[in-house]
Amino acid sequence: MILKALVIVILIIETFSTNPEEELHGVKYANNCEACKVLAIELQNRLSETGKTHEVLEFGYSLDETKKRKKEYKKSETRLIESMENVCERILEYNIHKERKDSTRFAKGMSETFQTLHGLVNKGVKVELGIPFELWDKPSAEVTQLKTQCEMLVERHENDIEDWYFKFQSEGPLIDYLCRDRVLAKKDAECLYEVLKPKEKRNAEEQKTDDETKEESETESSNKASDEL
Repeated sequence: MILKALVIVILIIETFSTNPEEELHGVKYANNCEACKVLAIELQNRLSETGKTHEVLEFGYSLDETKKRKKEYKKSETRLIESMENVCERILEYNIHKERKDSTRFAKGMSETFQTLHGLVNKGVKVELGIPFELWDKPSAEVTQLKTQCEMLVERHENDIEDWYFKFQSEGPLIDYLCRDRVLAKKDAECLYEVLKPKEKRNAEEQKTDDETKEESETESSNKASDEL
């Protein structure tokens, strides 16, 4: 039983280095598409939260109520400012799901990998990842870097966000206006529309990829052997 558990640990740890870049640096940071996608999702979600109120704001200090300016909170600059405040801090709630290969690797909740590892630890299996156990659930290097990327995007594109909020919000989601049409300029925007597939489908696709890779490797080895003969 212990041997089987150790084999599982080895297989899981191998998922932490799936390409030369990750093997070299140990991490794979978000690209521009992934960073903008997360920012757009978090800001849009925050606006949804703050947009539920029917509060009306009053501006001015006149004793005459008729002279005070009134504006719906959900259409106000105040709402936008409050929604953007600390929006990038929300990214620290994310985890890196290294068992996933696309942009859905950045998501909230514990990854399947760490769920399994925690389960093994709870059963008394010693698991060594090269980091202290108490740091397992802390934001990873990829996530803290993603927060920094988010802050840079907000700083660079504050005017674009404001234009969308005040002028173009009814024409489409922020992810299209900001990410697809401006940050990425319609290039390398595939990740914007990636969604997490059901686990069964993901497993089937991964198995198919593994089978194809194995078949290609066997064919290459066979061809090489034939050339040597």
